[in-house]
Amino acid sequence: MNDQNHTPTPSDRSAHRNAATPATHRTLSRRGALAAGGAASLLPFATMGAASAAPAGKGGKGKGNSKGKDKGKGGGKNSVDIDALLSEMTVEQKIGQMFVAVGYGATADESHRSNTTTTGVDTIEQIVRTHHVGGLIYFAWSGNMVDIPQVTTLSNDAQKAALDSGGIPLLISTDEERGVVFRLPAPATPLPGAMGLGATGSHSHARKAGDIIGTELRACGINQGFAPVVDVNIEAQNPVIGVRSFGADPEMVSRLATAQIKGMQKADCSSTVKHFPGHGDTAVDSHYGLPVIDHTRAELDELDLPPFIAAIEEGVDAIMTAHIVVPVLDDSGLPATLSKPILTGLLREELGYEGVIVTDSLAMEGVRTIFPDDRVPVEAILAGADQMLMPPNLTVAISGVRDAVANGEITEERLDESVRRILTQKVNRGIFDEPFADVDEAVAAVGTRKSVKTAQKIADDSVTLIADDGTLPLRRRTKLLVTGVGSQAVLDNTVAELKEQGIEATGLLLGTINAAAQAKAVAAAADAEAVLVLTSSAGFVTPKVQVDLVKALVDTGKPVINASLRNPYDVVHVGPVNSSIAAYGNSACNVRAVARLVAGEIKPKGELPVAIPEADGTGEAYPLGHKARFGG
Repeated sequence: MNDQNHTPTPSDRSAHRNAATPATHRTLSRRGALAAGGAASLLPFATMGAASAAPAGKGGKGKGNSKGKDKGKGGGKNSVDIDALLSEMTVEQKIGQMFVAVGYGATADESHRSNTTTTGVDTIEQIVRTHHVGGLIYFAWSGNMVDIPQVTTLSNDAQKAALDSGGIPLLISTDEERGVVFRLPAPATPLPGAMGLGATGSHSHARKAGDIIGTELRACGINQGFAPVVDVNIEAQNPVIGVRSFGADPEMVSRLATAQIKGMQKADCSSTVKHFPGHGDTAVDSHYGLPVIDHTRAELDELDLPPFIAAIEEGVDAIMTAHIVVPVLDDSGLPATLSKPILTGLLREELGYEGVIVTDSLAMEGVRTIFPDDRVPVEAILAGADQMLMPPNLTVAISGVRDAVANGEITEERLDESVRRILTQKVNRGIFDEPFADVDEAVAAVGTRKSVKTAQKIADDSVTLIADDGTLPLRRRTKLLVTGVGSQAVLDNTVAELKEQGIEATGLLLGTINAAAQAKAVAAAADAEAVLVLTSSAGFVTPKVQVDLVKALVDTGKPVINASLRNPYDVVHVGPVNSSIAAYGNSACNVRAVARLVAGEIKPKGELPVAIPEADGTGEAYPLGHKARFGG
């Protein structure tokens, strides 16, 4: 079982299902320096009598899911008898509660071919009624996110289908991290992402960001947000986390994550931290492969686990698993999502977590490399997971679990454990009491002037001056060319703010950056006194075409200011420039903050929340916490 190329069979897996105790602690080594099926019966919507909303475990502070002080408006105000609900649910309904499905369409009654292909029915309403799913997840690519009234109406109609067919409301979710992972349509507040918050180091900013996210989601009928990311990003080559992480300091990540959890859950929107036990030190994207985290147990304790422990102490409602192999915790080669030693042994037994465990998407290659699609959810349940997120084929996945229950591999008692946790979360967030949202109230609550102002303040405090030779701030009426990567909206927002600050800015949209675009930018620089060139790298190494563009503009002899709109590592790749800025995102608030810094409207406050290695990946060019002042 130590050979990771070996494909475990169900009989192989049974050999270590009971091996829940994590690997023994080992001494810190490599990163020691980083120590700093039938027709649904209608169930009772709310059974009067003694409430039974607590999970099977103790609940309360330090266990997740049931913490009293941040239950929000809904927590503890109902009389839903969970024991009664469970006793009247069929096995088919219990299985359905454990699945979170993707439904295609802008309305609950819209027929879509992809629904038929992946679920066997045509509409979202039919998915809910036929499969008794416990939740839905929304995306723009599945047609769910058009505008605020549409999203809210979809949520209401989906909830009606759930209540009419089974009496249990849905957990409706989305990946709403803000920054680069932003699902709600305009005018949802364009907040900075986690790394921007990390650059501020502000507990208050993180709490306010969480409140805005939770309030806007819940206003639209979305009651679970898959955020924040609490992975400690210590790998500059990380292709999947990057600016989605608060940074590289576990203490800071813990502090800001708990603040964001508090803000979200105060708005009665469940927070879901991810990706357990830590996806921050990998150069492989688990959407397309299966990363291996070779940390020692001591390194996990020092780097990866503290934010999850802090989240549990804060009472987070849910924790999302990672499709990563962690040999020191489970040497079988199974990803954490399918690992009983990790989910049951470490998360449940050692860390004492009693809330909901949700898998990362079961459509990702990182979890489909070992078992067929009908076995993946079975293995996840046996490992200890409660919610199966967006399997590639819902019908196949549910059938696999149904067969496992029928043959005794999964007991009904095991189903009850997970369904109890899911129902508890719905009770604590007031979803039984208030399953529906008001369209007019949603329109009024999303993208308020106050929220947009808060987002801009966070962005202003996050933008980081990495280096400057005295070029900044620019004097008023400086003729400035703004070009590089980015959409027309990015360019327009940057130029508009510069003009507002008295800079004579001209934008040049390049589209695809190639030799012709580079020549166009160089020609335009002839009429400018300085150039602001925008770059954006999703990984450590900045794409060569962007590097070539910056170097060509430097060769014009004009002062060049480089602003990185994603990961902050561009500074070590683009070559010498006069000034280097990290914005951590390309939202309107981020690029306005860049413009305000360039013009001197704000002073540089942000600090690097990650260390920046040298261009060859060795050594350290800029340390964690670095920030420059104007003139150096």
